[in-house]
Amino acid sequence: MSEPSLGASTAHISASTNRFNDAADVSTSSLIACGSGKLVALWDTQDPDGRGIFQTLPGHESLVTCVRFLASDSFASADDKGTIRCWRLFGIHVRQSWRVTAIVQAHREAISVLRAFDKFLLTGSSDSSVKIWEVQRGDVNDDVNEFQTISLQGYYPLSLALAYLPSSEAIILAIGGTDRNVRIWTRSDGPFIRSVTLSGHENWIPALAFRAPSTPNDPLVLASGSQDGTIRLWNVESFIKMQVQPQNHTGELGDELSDDLLDAFEASLGDLSAGAEEGGRQISLKRHVLTVKLSSGTQQYSITFDALLIGHEAGVTSLSWSSSSATLLSTSTDSSVILWAPSSIISTAYSSSTSSIWINVQRFGDVGGQRLGGFVGGLWGSNDTETMAWGWSGGWRRWRRVTSDSHRGTTNDEWEEVGAISGHNGPVKSLDWSPKGEYLVSVGLDQTTRIHGAIPSSISEQGVWHELSRPQVHGYDLMGAAWLGPWTFASVADEKVARVFEAPRNFVEEVRTLGVRDLAQSEGDRPATASVPPLGLSNKAVSDELDSSRPRRRPFEGELASITLWPEIEKVFGHGYESIAISASNSLDLLATACRATSPQHAVVRVYSTAGYQPFGAPLEGHSLTVTRMAFSPPDDKYVLTVSRDRTWRLFEKGENGYLPVAADKSHGRIIWDCAWSCEGDIFATASRDKTVKIWKHNLDSSRWEAITTVKFEEAATAVAFCSAGDDAQERWFAVGLETGEIKIYSNLTSTPDRWTLVLTIDSDLAHVDHINRLAWRATDNPSRKHLASCSEDGTLKVLIVQVGVD
Repeated sequence: MSEPSLGASTAHISASTNRFNDAADVSTSSLIACGSGKLVALWDTQDPDGRGIFQTLPGHESLVTCVRFLASDSFASADDKGTIRCWRLFGIHVRQSWRVTAIVQAHREAISVLRAFDKFLLTGSSDSSVKIWEVQRGDVNDDVNEFQTISLQGYYPLSLALAYLPSSEAIILAIGGTDRNVRIWTRSDGPFIRSVTLSGHENWIPALAFRAPSTPNDPLVLASGSQDGTIRLWNVESFIKMQVQPQNHTGELGDELSDDLLDAFEASLGDLSAGAEEGGRQISLKRHVLTVKLSSGTQQYSITFDALLIGHEAGVTSLSWSSSSATLLSTSTDSSVILWAPSSIISTAYSSSTSSIWINVQRFGDVGGQRLGGFVGGLWGSNDTETMAWGWSGGWRRWRRVTSDSHRGTTNDEWEEVGAISGHNGPVKSLDWSPKGEYLVSVGLDQTTRIHGAIPSSISEQGVWHELSRPQVHGYDLMGAAWLGPWTFASVADEKVARVFEAPRNFVEEVRTLGVRDLAQSEGDRPATASVPPLGLSNKAVSDELDSSRPRRRPFEGELASITLWPEIEKVFGHGYESIAISASNSLDLLATACRATSPQHAVVRVYSTAGYQPFGAPLEGHSLTVTRMAFSPPDDKYVLTVSRDRTWRLFEKGENGYLPVAADKSHGRIIWDCAWSCEGDIFATASRDKTVKIWKHNLDSSRWEAITTVKFEEAATAVAFCSAGDDAQERWFAVGLETGEIKIYSNLTSTPDRWTLVLTIDSDLAHVDHINRLAWRATDNPSRKHLASCSEDGTLKVLIVQVGVD
C-alpha cells in the first residue's frame, strides 16, 4: 500500500490580543498585525467572507508587546525580553509568506513602545531609555544599526510620536512616560537634542500622536492622552515674534509686561486649584520656544497649549488621528471609544484667525464603563471608514461608517457595529466537539467557556468560523468541558463542583438562523437566556421574551460578554479538592470527573449517570496522584481508561453496578498527560512526558493489555487523538501533540495495529508554539478531509483541515 500524501491548512484561529497599548497596528491595505501571547496574529479586515485571524507567526520567545508597520509589506514586533523582529512579505499571490528579515536584542528589559518614522525605528523600554535605530532595507535581510540612545534618568517611556516640523526636514520627537510631562526632542542633521518640556498632565502619559498640517498655514498638532482622563492638544508652528513697531521700546516693554501678567495669571490659577477640594487641572498658556539649526540657518518654533478635551471617565489608553480629516480617535479604560473633531466658531476680537472648539462627535463602546479594564488600544482602518479597538479581555470591537454627511461634518455620520475577532486571553486548557460535530466548546484560564462554529458561506464551502456564544463567564479558572448531548455540556473549574449547562432559546434560534445546525422546529420550552447575579457564580435562567428586533447575525464581542450565557441546570458534587479533568461516555449516559490529589484517597475517578447525576457505582480507585485524563472505550463504553501523574494507567471494566479494575501498567517513566481510544475500540494510546507514546492492545491469549508499539519523539508528548480515514474505513490516523506545539500525524491499517507511519508533521507555523493541551477530531462524513481541533498553552485554539493530497 502506498502511503497517503497529507496536507494541512487552517480553517479557524481563535486568539486574543495582548494587553499593551502598542500591541496592534494596521497597514495601508487594512491588514491588522497584533501580538497574541508569543505569536503575531494577522487579520485581514477587508476579507469578503468576514474571516478573522488567518495566520499566526511564531518566532518570539516571550510576550509580544508592540507591533508597528514599516511599510505595507513589512512590520516590526517587539517583546518583553527586549527583542525586536522585522518581518517582510515575500512571494506573489498564493505563495506569499512572511519571513523574519532582522532580529535585534535592543534592550535588557521589556520594550514598552515601538515607532517607525522615515528610516528610523524607535524603541522605548522599561530600562528607562529610548533607542533610535537606523533601518536599511536589503533584498533578503534588513540591516538595523543603533543610531542614538536617549537616557530618561529614572522614568519609563510609555509613548512616542514623531513628525517633521512645519515647512522643514527637521524631525520633532515627543516622549511621554511615567513623569507626567511630555519631553520634546528635535533633530536636524545630527543626533536628537533635548528641547523643551510640556507640563500640565496630572498622571502618566501612555498616548501621543502628531497630526501633520494639511495646508502650509496650519500648525502641526500634538495630542497627548493621560491616565488623568484628559487629552491635551498642542500647536507647533513657526515662531515669528509679533511686534507692533520695529525696535519699539514700548513694544518690548509691552511684551515683557504681557509675559509677566501671564505668569502671574497662571500662578493665581494654580493657587485657586490648590485650594479646591478635588484639585483643578493646570491650564498653562505659556509659549514654549525651540530653536532648530537648518542648512539655511536657524529656525524658531513655538509650542502652545491649544485645547483640553474632557470626556473620558477614566485614563486614556491610545490616540490615533485619521489620515483624511482632523478627527482624533481616543480609547479609554472607561470602555469607550470617542471621536473628536473641531467645530469652527466665529473669529473674535481676541483671535487673529478663525478658532475652533473640539467636540465629541461620536462615542462607541459601553456607557458607564461596566466592562473590566475597558479598551487597551484603538486604530483607524479601511481609509478611515472603520474604527477598531481591543479590550482588556483581548477581544476586538469594530464600527463602520455607513453614511457620511460631507456638508455637515463628522457629527452626522452614521456608524454601525460589525464583526471582529476574539479568543481566550490565556492558556486554553480543553476542548470538545458536539456529538455531531456542529460546534466546538473550549475552556481556558481566562475563566470563560466559548462555543465556536462554522457559519455557512456562499464563498467558502467550509463555512466561516466564529465564536457563537460564551456560555460561562466564571470566577475560577476553567479546566475542562464535555458535551452531554446536542444542547447540554458540563464543565469543571478550579473548584470542587462540576456544573452542567443547557442551551437557552436564544442560542437555539441563533444556530438555526445562521444555518450552523439544521432544525425543523424550536427545541422544546427553554429559558430565553441566563444571567449571573451580583457576587454569584451560577448562571440563573431568565425567561423574558426574546428581543425580536435584534438582528439575526452572529453576536459581537460586547454581546458575547454579556447576553450569551447559558443557564446552569445542575451541580455535581463529590470531590474533596479542585477539579482537574472531565470526560463523557460515547453514549453520553455517563460522566467521569477527577480532581487534584496527592494521596490515593483523593486520586479517584467518580462516574455519574447523566440521567439524574447520581454516582454510577463506587469511585474508581488505584491511582496515588492526580488523574490527568479519562477516556471511555468506543463504541459501547465497556472500559474506562485513566492516566495519572503517578506514571500509571488503569483500566476499569463495566459491570452491573459500576466499573471494576481489570488492568494496570507502569511502564512510562514520567507523568502520563493524555490517553485516547481508537474509534474501533481495539487499541488505546498513552502520551507521556518521557517523550514516548505507547499503543496498547488486548492479548487474547494471555488476557493482558500489552504495548504493541512505542513511538519516540524529540519532545514530551502531551495530547493524542484517533480518527478513522479512507473510503473503506480500514485506515486510521493518529495525531500526537507535543510540548513544543508541533502536531504529528501517523497512519495505520486496522489489520496491522502495530505498524504506524508518520505521514504529516504540522510545525509551529500552522500549529502552536507551546504545550498542546488537547486534540480532537471532528465527526465528519468526508473520508479524505478531516477537521482537527487543537488548543494550547500559547493561548490559541485552532481548527486545522487535514486532507489527503493528490500525488
